[in-house]
Amino acid sequence: MQLEEVPKPVAGAGQILVRIHAAGINPVDTYIRSGAYPVKPPLPFTPGNDAAGVVEMVGDGVKGFKPGDRVYVGGSLTGTYAEYALCETARVHPLPDKVTFAQGAAVNTPYATAYRALFQRAKGIAGETVLVHGATGGVGIASVQLARAAGMTIIGTGGTDAGRKLVAEQGAQHVVDHRAPEYLKQILDLTGGRGVDVILEMAAHTNLGKDLTLLAKGGRVSIIGSRGPVEINPRDAMARDAIILGVQGSNATEKEVASVHAALVAGLENGSLRPVVGKELPLPEAAQGHKAVMEPGAFGKIVLIA
Repeated sequence: MQLEEVPKPVAGAGQILVRIHAAGINPVDTYIRSGAYPVKPPLPFTPGNDAAGVVEMVGDGVKGFKPGDRVYVGGSLTGTYAEYALCETARVHPLPDKVTFAQGAAVNTPYATAYRALFQRAKGIAGETVLVHGATGGVGIASVQLARAAGMTIIGTGGTDAGRKLVAEQGAQHVVDHRAPEYLKQILDLTGGRGVDVILEMAAHTNLGKDLTLLAKGGRVSIIGSRGPVEINPRDAMARDAIILGVQGSNATEKEVASVHAALVAGLENGSLRPVVGKELPLPEAAQGHKAVMEPGAFGKIVLIA
């Protein structure tokens, strides 16, 4: 990646130009950059789907937004690793005053993914137990906050003391060390041997086979992340009538996307959703951010400050 000067975009009909104050870095950005993502954009290409800033300009027909409004962005026509991003109106959402721009840049992919995985795909409901397998990163923290606000019992996992402390602070009633030899038994013991109802899985290539042994009957696993193939025993799924669900945000319908962000804006307004920013980097250090987001021991969200 290189930092270059390009012409400032102009908002056309139905479009909004946003002056970016902070842009979020996600693992999927690294997959797209490296060519590992199924959809390969034409080059040159400006990365980034997540950001927060201020409306600079609105095009003809835009309603509900005006220059000066604070917003967060969930998708861009021109890429968010930039000073300005051109967006379709449906991809721009109000950012409450209590939420910083850096926090706003941490909303779209982590919280929308967590919401879709937990509620739209796994159909999680109040009173159920959810295991957030890898709870210290952006999606993990979002999952914990969403599940707690929905009245669920949460078991979160983390690989460091600092990470586990963070997960507990965000609302998980139970936190375990997924590097400990007996952590699977610990999880089952916390459910009285019954198993968990929902698992949100950030690393299926390592954990999916284990996950199936942790489910209660009728349990569901939402696969949010995987870096390769994995071997499972289908009998573990059969014995529990388990359901394995793939989660990819680009598969959501426009109606589902609108529903997700209506819920997220409400959560930001009432304080139940509180994005955690683990690291801020200046925009020219985007390459370092791509390295950091793929390192183990994630701790909140990495954002670029434009």
